[in-house]
Amino acid sequence: MSDDEDCIPELVPAEYAPIPVLIITGCLGAGKTTLLNYILTEQHNKRIAVILNEFGEGSAMEKSLSIGEQGNMYEEWLELRNGCLCCSVKDNGVKAIENLMKKRGRFDYILLETTGLADPGPVASIFWLDKELGSDVYLDGIVTVADAKNILKALSAAEGEANDASPQTPARQVALADLLILNKTDLVTADQLTEVRARLRGINGAARLLETSRCRVNLDFILDLHAYDQVDFQNVEKQFTLPEGTHIDKTLSTVTLEVSGSVRQEDFESFVHGLLWEKNVLNTRGEPLEMLRMKGVVSVAGQPRRLILQAVGEICDTEYTSRWRPDEARLARLICIGRHLDRAALRTAFESAVPVQAEDSSAV
Repeated sequence: MSDDEDCIPELVPAEYAPIPVLIITGCLGAGKTTLLNYILTEQHNKRIAVILNEFGEGSAMEKSLSIGEQGNMYEEWLELRNGCLCCSVKDNGVKAIENLMKKRGRFDYILLETTGLADPGPVASIFWLDKELGSDVYLDGIVTVADAKNILKALSAAEGEANDASPQTPARQVALADLLILNKTDLVTADQLTEVRARLRGINGAARLLETSRCRVNLDFILDLHAYDQVDFQNVEKQFTLPEGTHIDKTLSTVTLEVSGSVRQEDFESFVHGLLWEKNVLNTRGEPLEMLRMKGVVSVAGQPRRLILQAVGEICDTEYTSRWRPDEARLARLICIGRHLDRAALRTAFESAVPVQAEDSSAV
Protein backbone atom coordinates (compact mmCIF):
# COMPACT_ATOMS: atom_id res chain seq x y z
CA MET A 1 0.00 0.00 0.00
CA SER A 2 1.49 3.37 -1.01
CA ASP A 3 1.94 6.36 1.24
CA ASP A 4 -0.73 8.13 -0.75
CA GLU A 5 -3.17 5.35 -0.02
CA ASP A 6 -2.37 5.56 3.70
CA CYS A 7 -3.21 9.28 3.78
CA ILE A 8 -6.56 10.21 5.21
CA PRO A 9 -8.43 12.28 2.62
CA GLU A 10 -9.07 15.89 3.54
CA LEU A 11 -12.65 16.58 4.47
CA VAL A 12 -14.37 19.00 2.13
CA PRO A 13 -17.10 21.06 3.85
CA ALA A 14 -20.52 20.55 2.36
CA GLU A 15 -21.88 23.42 0.32
CA TYR A 16 -24.88 25.16 1.82
CA ALA A 17 -27.84 26.22 -0.23
CA PRO A 18 -28.57 29.99 -0.15
CA ILE A 19 -30.75 30.96 2.80
CA PRO A 20 -33.94 33.00 2.24
CA VAL A 21 -34.26 36.40 3.91
CA LEU A 22 -37.68 37.92 4.58
CA ILE A 23 -37.83 41.67 5.27
CA ILE A 24 -40.61 42.73 7.65
CA THR A 25 -41.42 46.43 7.69
CA GLY A 26 -44.22 48.78 8.69
CA CYS A 27 -44.93 51.89 10.75
CA LEU A 28 -44.18 52.06 14.47
CA GLY A 29 -46.82 50.16 16.41
CA ALA A 30 -48.24 48.36 13.39
CA GLY A 31 -47.55 44.92 14.88
CA LYS A 32 -44.19 43.85 13.43
CA THR A 33 -42.86 42.55 16.75
CA THR A 34 -46.17 40.78 17.42
CA LEU A 35 -45.83 39.06 14.04
CA LEU A 36 -42.23 38.04 14.77
CA ASN A 37 -43.13 36.61 18.17
CA TYR A 38 -46.02 34.72 16.60
CA ILE A 39 -43.77 33.26 13.91
CA LEU A 40 -41.15 32.18 16.46
CA THR A 41 -43.66 30.47 18.75
CA GLU A 42 -45.75 28.68 16.09
CA GLN A 43 -44.89 25.29 14.65
CA HIS A 44 -43.47 25.68 11.15
CA ASN A 45 -40.61 23.15 11.02
CA LYS A 46 -38.05 25.86 10.42
CA ARG A 47 -35.03 27.08 12.35
CA ILE A 48 -35.41 30.83 12.08
CA ALA A 49 -32.88 33.57 12.82
CA VAL A 50 -34.32 36.99 13.56
CA ILE A 51 -32.45 40.24 13.20
CA LEU A 52 -34.25 43.03 15.04
CA ASN A 53 -33.58 46.65 14.21
CA GLU A 54 -35.85 48.88 16.23
CA PHE A 55 -35.35 51.92 18.44
CA GLY A 56 -35.54 51.21 22.15
CA GLU A 57 -35.35 53.24 25.33
CA GLY A 58 -31.70 52.29 25.75
CA SER A 59 -28.88 52.48 23.24
CA ALA A 60 -30.14 52.56 19.67
CA MET A 61 -26.79 51.08 18.64
CA GLU A 62 -27.53 47.69 20.16
CA LYS A 63 -28.71 44.97 17.87
CA SER A 64 -30.53 41.87 19.06
CA LEU A 65 -30.10 38.59 17.28
CA SER A 66 -32.23 35.63 18.33
CA ILE A 67 -32.11 32.15 16.92
CA GLY A 68 -34.98 29.77 17.53
CA GLU A 69 -33.77 26.19 17.29
CA GLN A 70 -35.98 23.34 18.47
CA GLY A 71 -37.59 25.52 21.10
CA ASN A 72 -34.29 26.93 22.40
CA MET A 73 -33.35 30.58 22.12
CA TYR A 74 -29.85 31.91 21.55
CA GLU A 75 -29.15 35.58 21.92
CA GLU A 76 -26.19 37.84 21.34
CA TRP A 77 -25.73 41.55 20.91
CA LEU A 78 -24.23 42.91 17.72
CA GLU A 79 -22.89 46.44 18.08
CA LEU A 80 -23.79 48.63 15.09
CA ARG A 81 -22.81 52.20 14.43
CA ASN A 82 -26.33 53.23 13.50
CA GLY A 83 -29.53 51.72 14.86
CA CYS A 84 -31.58 53.09 11.97
CA LEU A 85 -31.43 50.58 9.16
CA CYS A 86 -32.49 53.07 6.54
CA CYS A 87 -29.42 55.27 6.97
CA SER A 88 -26.24 53.20 6.81
CA VAL A 89 -28.04 50.06 5.81
CA LYS A 90 -25.61 48.81 3.14
CA ASP A 91 -22.65 48.59 5.48
CA ASN A 92 -24.38 47.69 8.74
CA GLY A 93 -26.99 45.40 7.20
CA VAL A 94 -24.38 43.42 5.30
CA LYS A 95 -22.13 43.16 8.37
CA ALA A 96 -24.99 41.88 10.53
CA ILE A 97 -25.89 39.18 8.01
CA GLU A 98 -22.25 38.25 7.44
CA ASN A 99 -21.81 37.76 11.20
CA LEU A 100 -24.98 35.72 11.27
CA MET A 101 -23.76 33.49 8.44
CA LYS A 102 -20.87 32.35 10.65
CA LYS A 103 -23.53 30.40 12.55
CA ARG A 104 -24.66 28.67 9.39
CA GLY A 105 -26.15 25.27 10.00
CA ARG A 106 -28.10 26.40 13.06
CA PHE A 107 -30.87 28.08 11.06
CA ASP A 108 -32.42 27.84 7.62
CA TYR A 109 -34.44 31.08 7.35
CA ILE A 110 -33.75 34.72 8.26
CA LEU A 111 -36.29 37.35 9.28
CA LEU A 112 -35.00 40.93 9.10
CA GLU A 113 -37.18 43.49 10.87
CA THR A 114 -36.56 47.10 9.89
CA THR A 115 -37.27 50.09 12.08
CA GLY A 116 -40.67 51.68 11.61
CA LEU A 117 -38.88 54.72 10.17
CA ALA A 118 -37.10 52.76 7.45
CA ASP A 119 -37.58 52.62 3.70
CA PRO A 120 -37.24 48.89 2.83
CA GLY A 121 -35.97 49.69 -0.68
CA PRO A 122 -32.29 50.18 0.23
CA VAL A 123 -32.47 47.12 2.48
CA ALA A 124 -33.75 44.98 -0.39
CA SER A 125 -31.07 46.30 -2.75
CA ILE A 126 -28.34 44.79 -0.56
CA PHE A 127 -29.06 41.35 -1.93
CA TRP A 128 -28.49 42.46 -5.53
CA LEU A 129 -25.59 44.87 -5.02
CA ASP A 130 -23.47 42.65 -2.78
CA LYS A 131 -22.49 39.70 -4.98
CA GLU A 132 -20.61 37.85 -2.23
CA LEU A 133 -23.55 38.11 0.15
CA GLY A 134 -25.88 37.10 -2.67
CA SER A 135 -24.20 33.72 -2.93
CA ASP A 136 -25.09 32.95 0.70
CA VAL A 137 -28.61 34.39 0.97
CA TYR A 138 -31.42 35.52 -1.29
CA LEU A 139 -34.33 37.91 -0.83
CA ASP A 140 -37.51 35.91 -0.26
CA GLY A 141 -39.79 38.93 -0.16
CA ILE A 142 -40.94 42.06 1.67
CA VAL A 143 -43.82 41.91 4.15
CA THR A 144 -45.40 45.20 5.27
CA VAL A 145 -47.57 45.27 8.38
CA ALA A 146 -50.18 48.05 8.38
CA ASP A 147 -52.30 49.16 11.34
CA ALA A 148 -55.92 49.29 10.14
CA LYS A 149 -56.81 51.93 12.74
CA ASN A 150 -53.92 54.34 12.08
CA ILE A 151 -52.51 53.67 8.61
CA LEU A 152 -54.69 56.28 6.85
CA LYS A 153 -53.53 58.96 9.31
CA ALA A 154 -49.92 57.92 8.80
CA LEU A 155 -50.25 58.02 5.03
CA SER A 156 -51.95 61.43 5.05
CA ALA A 157 -49.49 62.96 7.52
CA ALA A 158 -46.48 61.68 5.60
CA GLU A 159 -47.98 62.78 2.30
CA GLY A 160 -48.29 66.33 3.62
CA GLU A 161 -44.63 66.36 4.67
CA ALA A 162 -43.29 64.68 1.54
CA ASN A 163 -41.43 66.36 -1.27
CA ASP A 164 -39.55 65.26 -4.34
CA ALA A 165 -36.34 64.77 -2.35
CA SER A 166 -37.99 62.93 0.53
CA PRO A 167 -40.99 60.81 -0.48
CA GLN A 168 -43.28 59.52 2.23
CA THR A 169 -41.96 56.42 4.02
CA PRO A 170 -45.30 54.79 5.05
CA ALA A 171 -46.49 54.79 1.44
CA ARG A 172 -43.15 53.43 0.23
CA GLN A 173 -43.43 50.59 2.75
CA VAL A 174 -46.82 49.74 1.28
CA ALA A 175 -45.65 50.19 -2.31
CA LEU A 176 -42.64 47.88 -1.98
CA ALA A 177 -44.53 45.06 -0.25
CA ASP A 178 -44.90 41.63 -1.79
CA LEU A 179 -47.33 40.80 1.02
CA LEU A 180 -49.49 43.29 2.94
CA ILE A 181 -50.73 42.32 6.40
CA LEU A 182 -53.59 44.57 7.45
CA ASN A 183 -53.49 44.17 11.21
CA LYS A 184 -55.85 45.27 14.03
CA THR A 185 -58.92 44.89 11.84
CA ASP A 186 -60.96 44.28 15.01
CA LEU A 187 -60.45 47.92 15.99
CA VAL A 188 -62.24 49.46 12.99
CA THR A 189 -65.73 49.36 11.53
CA ALA A 190 -66.63 47.58 8.30
CA ASP A 191 -66.82 50.91 6.44
CA GLN A 192 -63.44 52.02 7.78
CA LEU A 193 -61.93 48.68 6.78
CA THR A 194 -63.28 49.08 3.24
CA GLU A 195 -61.69 52.53 3.01
CA VAL A 196 -58.33 51.29 4.30
CA ARG A 197 -58.39 48.31 1.97
CA ALA A 198 -59.09 50.54 -1.04
CA ARG A 199 -56.31 52.97 -0.08
CA LEU A 200 -53.72 50.19 0.23
CA ARG A 201 -54.85 48.62 -3.03
CA GLY A 202 -54.67 52.01 -4.70
CA ILE A 203 -50.99 52.23 -3.76
CA ASN A 204 -50.06 48.60 -4.37
CA GLY A 205 -52.43 46.48 -6.43
CA ALA A 206 -49.89 43.68 -6.92
CA ALA A 207 -49.27 42.52 -3.35
CA ARG A 208 -51.35 39.88 -1.63
CA LEU A 209 -53.46 41.38 1.16
CA LEU A 210 -54.12 39.47 4.38
CA GLU A 211 -56.46 40.88 7.04
CA THR A 212 -55.83 39.89 10.62
CA SER A 213 -56.12 40.64 14.29
CA ARG A 214 -52.96 40.41 16.43
CA CYS A 215 -51.08 39.19 13.34
CA ARG A 216 -52.59 35.70 13.57
CA VAL A 217 -52.15 34.48 10.01
CA ASN A 218 -51.44 31.23 8.23
CA LEU A 219 -47.64 31.05 8.10
CA ASP A 220 -47.81 29.24 4.77
CA PHE A 221 -48.77 32.64 3.31
CA ILE A 222 -45.73 34.39 4.83
CA LEU A 223 -42.73 32.08 4.74
CA ASP A 224 -41.12 30.98 1.47
CA LEU A 225 -42.73 33.68 -0.66
CA HIS A 226 -40.17 33.37 -3.49
CA ALA A 227 -41.36 36.82 -4.54
CA TYR A 228 -38.20 37.60 -6.49
CA ASP A 229 -37.79 34.41 -8.48
CA GLN A 230 -41.34 34.27 -9.79
CA VAL A 231 -44.10 36.69 -10.68
CA ASP A 232 -47.71 36.05 -9.67
CA PHE A 233 -50.16 38.34 -11.46
CA GLN A 234 -53.27 36.81 -9.93
CA ASN A 235 -53.25 39.34 -7.08
CA VAL A 236 -53.24 42.41 -9.34
CA GLU A 237 -56.55 44.22 -9.05
CA LYS A 238 -56.85 46.38 -12.15
CA GLN A 239 -59.77 48.38 -10.78
CA PHE A 240 -57.33 50.24 -8.56
CA THR A 241 -54.95 51.33 -11.33
CA LEU A 242 -55.24 54.84 -12.68
CA PRO A 243 -57.82 55.09 -15.48
CA GLU A 244 -57.42 57.27 -18.55
CA GLY A 245 -57.60 60.98 -17.77
CA THR A 246 -57.32 60.57 -14.00
CA HIS A 247 -55.80 63.57 -12.24
CA ILE A 248 -52.19 62.76 -11.33
CA ASP A 249 -50.87 63.73 -7.92
CA LYS A 250 -47.92 62.67 -5.78
CA THR A 251 -49.60 59.71 -4.16
CA LEU A 252 -48.41 56.26 -5.11
CA SER A 253 -50.34 54.00 -7.44
CA THR A 254 -50.17 50.82 -9.49
CA VAL A 255 -50.39 50.53 -13.27
CA THR A 256 -50.41 47.26 -15.23
CA LEU A 257 -49.16 47.19 -18.84
CA GLU A 258 -49.68 44.34 -21.29
CA VAL A 259 -49.15 43.57 -24.97
CA SER A 260 -49.99 40.26 -26.62
CA GLY A 261 -47.36 38.27 -28.47
CA SER A 262 -43.56 38.15 -28.25
CA VAL A 263 -41.12 41.07 -28.21
CA ARG A 264 -37.43 41.57 -28.78
CA GLN A 265 -35.47 41.46 -25.53
CA GLU A 266 -33.41 44.53 -26.46
CA ASP A 267 -36.61 46.54 -27.08
CA PHE A 268 -38.05 45.59 -23.70
CA GLU A 269 -34.81 46.27 -21.83
CA SER A 270 -34.42 49.63 -23.59
CA PHE A 271 -37.89 50.66 -22.41
CA VAL A 272 -37.13 49.57 -18.83
CA HIS A 273 -33.78 51.35 -18.77
CA GLY A 274 -35.35 54.55 -20.05
CA LEU A 275 -38.09 54.33 -17.44
CA LEU A 276 -35.78 53.59 -14.50
CA TRP A 277 -32.56 55.42 -15.31
CA GLU A 278 -33.03 57.90 -18.13
CA LYS A 279 -36.49 58.81 -16.83
CA ASN A 280 -37.66 59.65 -20.33
CA VAL A 281 -41.35 58.83 -19.75
CA LEU A 282 -43.25 61.89 -18.53
CA ASN A 283 -46.77 62.44 -17.24
CA THR A 284 -49.11 65.22 -18.38
CA ARG A 285 -47.39 67.65 -16.02
CA GLY A 286 -44.04 67.00 -17.65
CA GLU A 287 -42.78 65.14 -14.56
CA PRO A 288 -40.72 61.95 -14.93
CA LEU A 289 -42.44 58.84 -13.61
CA GLU A 290 -40.77 57.56 -10.45
CA MET A 291 -40.72 53.78 -10.19
CA LEU A 292 -40.46 52.20 -6.74
CA ARG A 293 -41.25 48.60 -7.66
CA MET A 294 -41.59 46.80 -10.99
CA LYS A 295 -42.16 43.18 -11.86
CA GLY A 296 -42.92 41.58 -15.19
CA VAL A 297 -43.21 38.45 -17.31
CA VAL A 298 -42.15 38.73 -20.94
CA SER A 299 -42.32 36.44 -23.98
CA VAL A 300 -39.15 37.04 -26.00
CA ALA A 301 -39.20 36.22 -29.73
CA GLY A 302 -37.26 33.04 -30.46
CA GLN A 303 -36.98 32.14 -26.76
CA PRO A 304 -38.97 29.20 -25.27
CA ARG A 305 -38.64 30.41 -21.66
CA ARG A 306 -40.26 33.27 -19.78
CA LEU A 307 -38.19 36.36 -19.06
CA ILE A 308 -38.83 37.56 -15.50
CA LEU A 309 -38.09 41.15 -14.46
CA GLN A 310 -37.77 42.37 -10.89
CA ALA A 311 -36.84 45.92 -9.88
CA VAL A 312 -36.69 47.92 -6.64
CA GLY A 313 -35.97 51.58 -7.24
CA GLU A 314 -33.26 51.80 -9.89
CA ILE A 315 -31.89 48.31 -9.15
CA CYS A 316 -33.14 45.88 -11.79
CA ASP A 317 -32.58 42.24 -12.70
CA THR A 318 -33.89 39.90 -15.41
CA GLU A 319 -33.76 36.11 -15.58
CA TYR A 320 -35.12 33.37 -17.81
CA THR A 321 -37.28 30.85 -15.95
CA SER A 322 -39.87 28.21 -16.91
CA ARG A 323 -40.91 27.44 -20.49
CA TRP A 324 -44.09 28.70 -22.08
CA ARG A 325 -46.62 25.94 -22.66
CA PRO A 326 -47.55 25.23 -26.30
CA ASP A 327 -51.20 26.15 -25.60
CA GLU A 328 -50.34 29.27 -23.58
CA ALA A 329 -50.89 32.78 -24.94
CA ARG A 330 -47.61 34.69 -25.23
CA LEU A 331 -47.51 38.22 -23.79
CA ALA A 332 -45.39 40.92 -22.20
CA ARG A 333 -46.91 42.09 -18.92
CA LEU A 334 -45.44 44.62 -16.52
CA ILE A 335 -46.59 45.91 -13.13
CA CYS A 336 -45.41 49.42 -12.24
CA ILE A 337 -45.74 50.87 -8.73
CA GLY A 338 -44.58 54.42 -8.15
CA ARG A 339 -45.25 58.16 -8.03
CA HIS A 340 -46.44 60.56 -10.71
CA LEU A 341 -47.76 57.60 -12.69
CA ASP A 342 -49.79 58.35 -15.81
CA ARG A 343 -51.42 55.24 -17.23
CA ALA A 344 -51.93 56.70 -20.70
CA ALA A 345 -48.34 57.95 -20.99
CA LEU A 346 -46.97 54.65 -19.72
CA ARG A 347 -49.05 52.60 -22.13
CA THR A 348 -48.13 54.78 -25.11
CA ALA A 349 -44.42 54.58 -24.29
CA PHE A 350 -44.61 50.84 -23.65
CA GLU A 351 -46.46 49.96 -26.84
CA SER A 352 -44.27 52.18 -29.04
CA ALA A 353 -40.98 51.00 -27.52
CA VAL A 354 -41.90 47.29 -27.35
CA PRO A 355 -43.40 46.36 -30.75
CA VAL A 356 -44.85 42.86 -30.98
CA GLN A 357 -42.81 40.44 -33.04
CA ALA A 358 -44.09 37.54 -35.14
CA GLU A 359 -44.18 34.26 -33.27
CA ASP A 360 -41.16 32.02 -33.82
CA SER A 361 -42.11 28.35 -34.08
CA SER A 362 -38.69 27.37 -32.71
CA ALA A 363 -39.61 29.00 -29.41
CA VAL A 364 -42.52 26.65 -28.77
